[in-house]
Amino acid sequence: MQEEIDGLPQRAKDKHKENKKFFQKLKKKPPKNLDREMQQLHDEEFERTDCLKCANCCKTTGPLFTNKDIERISKHLRLKPQQFIDQYLRIDEDNDYVLQQVPCTFLDAANYCIIYDVRPKACSEFPHTNRKDFHKISNLTMKNVAICPAAFKIVEEMKKRLPQ
Repeated sequence: MQEEIDGLPQRAKDKHKENKKFFQKLKKKPPKNLDREMQQLHDEEFERTDCLKCANCCKTTGPLFTNKDIERISKHLRLKPQQFIDQYLRIDEDNDYVLQQVPCTFLDAANYCIIYDVRPKACSEFPHTNRKDFHKISNLTMKNVAICPAAFKIVEEMKKRLPQ
């Protein structure tokens, strides 16, 4: 698995132009069944993929934290929201709350999330390949294929199933 993760940024870079062209066409004329197809691709891939063997998303990027996330997680950790913010978060260039550091503070040595049941929405939805109106998040998907081996495979399979 580590070999696959290590080679992923280069493979994503090699496919970038092809993916960008594909997503531009997809945005202009999304198939009527796109969301259903993406849900199926997502489900099929995550039957094969064990995120605990990878956790590259947690090791290399951090999620955005919404106010609801902050409330829920701070309550779970028995902290006041401002204490949670001060201890774990910072404000990024887009004025969003993000982790102070990566890898994620809440990732343990066995790739388990110690706040899994209350994790941020961005984490629970990652890599967003089953999101409604999938064609509207192509920029996000282009980034995620360089982080998540499952997202890379889903996009490659999508290009086969939905030729443009």
